[in-house]
Amino acid sequence: MSEPVIIQGGMGAGVSNWRLAQAVSRQGQLGLVSGTALDPILARRLQDGDPGGHMRRGLDAFPFPKMAERVWQKYYIAGGKAERTPYCAIPPLEKNNPRELEELCIVANFVEIFLAREGHNNPVGINYLEKIQTAHLSCIYGAMLAGVGYVIMGAGIPLKIPGVLDRYVNHESAEYAIHVHGSQEGDDVTMHFNPRDFMEVELGPLTRPKFLPIVSSNTLAVTMLKKANGRVDGLVIETRVAGGHNAPPRGKQVLSDVGEPVYGERDSIDIAKLRELGVPFWLAGGYGSPEKVREALEQGAVGVQVGTAFEFANESGLRDDYKAALIAKAILGKARVFTDPLASPTGFPFKVAQLEGTCSDAAVFAARPRICDLGFLREPYRTPEGKIGYRCASEPVSLFVSKGGKPEDAVGRKCVCNGLLANIGYQQVRNGKHEEYGLITAGDDIDCIAQFLPQDRTEYSVADVLSHLLSDCDKAVSAKQEAPALESAACVA
Repeated sequence: MSEPVIIQGGMGAGVSNWRLAQAVSRQGQLGLVSGTALDPILARRLQDGDPGGHMRRGLDAFPFPKMAERVWQKYYIAGGKAERTPYCAIPPLEKNNPRELEELCIVANFVEIFLAREGHNNPVGINYLEKIQTAHLSCIYGAMLAGVGYVIMGAGIPLKIPGVLDRYVNHESAEYAIHVHGSQEGDDVTMHFNPRDFMEVELGPLTRPKFLPIVSSNTLAVTMLKKANGRVDGLVIETRVAGGHNAPPRGKQVLSDVGEPVYGERDSIDIAKLRELGVPFWLAGGYGSPEKVREALEQGAVGVQVGTAFEFANESGLRDDYKAALIAKAILGKARVFTDPLASPTGFPFKVAQLEGTCSDAAVFAARPRICDLGFLREPYRTPEGKIGYRCASEPVSLFVSKGGKPEDAVGRKCVCNGLLANIGYQQVRNGKHEEYGLITAGDDIDCIAQFLPQDRTEYSVADVLSHLLSDCDKAVSAKQEAPALESAACVA
């Protein structure tokens, strides 16, 4: 298959779910599932009774049935838990995870990819955040067991991921060094994972997925190609208008009148220099229209990555009430996204769609107690005893400070982890009454989603997005005959 013109973004936690990825890949473009927090997502689906039996179907296909059955027995509740009963707690990922948690990660990633691949023969990809380092080794192995075709990774510099993919082809052990704040020479900061510790039966070689890092500058693009410990198959070049976490502006931070980071000339991307690198690349962030797709192709890109347009499609995992409310605002031209320099505990700017009744609402945010119980964005740090501790700028301030955090670093921080799970209908309930609220992220071009609506409709599908985005594709390919990678077959919607 030719490289896809459209890569569907791997958004949030469970927004880019198996249904969305399957719908995109069925039509010849590249569907991605989000690899973020798949372990609690699977556990919560099972606690809700596995509506439709999809998780059971994925578990039945898992090559190690005893492991699958342990996950089922641990989390499945026939008929689903009571509405006001909290989901059971899952330990946050750490450098040295208990076997039970590693198994959940392996199984969850397998199930999501298996379901996304059902019913068609086209590749499916998975998107990970490099900053969630403690999840990489077990999660990637689970996705490869299911035949994932692409691994796409941003939010960091994933130089060591290609080597992990190479090792897993023959089920060989892999390692990954995590960043530990304050670590010293000689500290043990390396994670290890041996697939054969988990295999119940001997398996043949796995297929190595293509690896596409997400980068935001020419410098990072060159770094990935020169210093990665294995093959880099292409690049996704993301601009600052994309949803989710953004790369911070280069140099000293300056805020606009409304409090958003100001980007300058140093943050722009030289596309001519990208062409000189000699690898396929896709442009992302603000490319969700036929005109921008054509522009990207004419500039030498293989295609584009589009997130926001798919986020509000029927097949995505975003809650229906949130979809409807923001589509209604977009129709009126009143949908807004704020690039919040404080919201994420990582310290990176985070784009937040403004919607009443979510954590973008100041009153909702103020009423929420500071709780960190999912911990995907925690920072590993060196304790005074030389061990590894974990802290989050969104946890209770006194607790954060007791771990060496600075109180000023906790100001304005939101619990992104709980907000993202609430976005997809798996909000935690506490004390039988307090419910987590969503924290929706989207790209700056959120108002543009109205272009995908069929006449007299207030909702749209993946098919509507693809047919619209690719409506100018043939013309663009014809106009650029010198680009052999742009085969017309890739433009089939």
